[in-house]
Amino acid sequence: MTLAPQNSPANFPANSPLVAPLVALATGGTAGHVFPAAALAAELAKRGCRLALITDRRGGALGGRLDKIETFRVRAGGIAGKGLAARIKSSFEILAGIVQAWRILKKIRPAVVVGFGGYASVPTMLAARHCGAKTAIHEQNAVLGRANRLLAGRVALIATSYEVVAAMPEGAAEVARTGMPVRPAVTELRDSAYPDRKEGGAIGIVIFGGSQGAAVFSRVVPEAISRLEGDLRGRLSIVQQCRSDDLAGVKAAYARLGVKAEVAAFYDDLPARIAAAHLIICRSGASTVAELTTIGRPLVMIPYPHAVDDHQSSNAHAVDAAGAGWLMPEEAFTPEALAERLGALLTMPRILENAAQASSAFGRPDAAARLADVVCAMLPAGGGWDSGRRAA
Repeated sequence: MTLAPQNSPANFPANSPLVAPLVALATGGTAGHVFPAAALAAELAKRGCRLALITDRRGGALGGRLDKIETFRVRAGGIAGKGLAARIKSSFEILAGIVQAWRILKKIRPAVVVGFGGYASVPTMLAARHCGAKTAIHEQNAVLGRANRLLAGRVALIATSYEVVAAMPEGAAEVARTGMPVRPAVTELRDSAYPDRKEGGAIGIVIFGGSQGAAVFSRVVPEAISRLEGDLRGRLSIVQQCRSDDLAGVKAAYARLGVKAEVAAFYDDLPARIAAAHLIICRSGASTVAELTTIGRPLVMIPYPHAVDDHQSSNAHAVDAAGAGWLMPEEAFTPEALAERLGALLTMPRILENAAQASSAFGRPDAAARLADVVCAMLPAGGGWDSGRRAA
């Protein structure tokens, strides 16, 4: 689509009697949905928009991270239950949520409502169709989520993180690839150079499995490291995030091998550690892929096998096809297979350097700005200000 940044409220005269347009963000309650909404909110706030967040109780708890944004909560149910009783209950929850959302939207009168997926976004996005607001949804993964699949034919625009998105229904709205918005702590590292590989120097590897860690990484990675040649193993500098229950065992395993390793359940400075590494071993959730490719580091990806619609595999396939990383299904993620992969990658620096370049090319560091451009292009004429609402 043709973007129209000139509609940004920031370009409207500061002494205008018109109030800034309100953009409502509708999101599911989990961090994967809330964090990109927060990144868009920060960008729209810089452009002079007013903002509101509509979510469920989980998202309401995370809403404090969306600084100074008024938060509303609505009832929501899953798109489909496992049995008839669950489906009936879910339907009533959605209907109740639509009524709540309609009342909220009629009160706050947003110019645009942007959904970020998750079942908690569904009532608000359905209600928005009947409140005179323009609507858009953002899809974080390479396969359209179930909530967004339901909404795809009912909104004006779909913003995507990937060039190709599976499960897009026929007759869906206009599509614009914006990328996946990431945290400022990540975008600030966009221009960090890939670390030099000095002859005989240290090789940095970061391993993490998401906010809850990944038990399979704790089992497989140390054993794979033990199978590497001694000289190569001695050059490794490992940072591994794992579950609290696994900390002692993983630390002991690396100590027995004489490998330099930092092991913790959480790292406040994980983006900086990623920027200093030569290779990342990780899951392939939307935020993980977006952050690593924004920084521009090569990935060995082990998709979480129980993700809804196997969306992590779709994400990993896209990165693998771009030459930015390597997909290893969890069923094939054995110490032997990983040791073979690491032995090949770590002894051929040029392969990792090329993958780092491809990773950087795949990333969209300006995703929040691109998405904000799309939203601002949907605002009413007159510099993007709501001419029907005047300041008191």
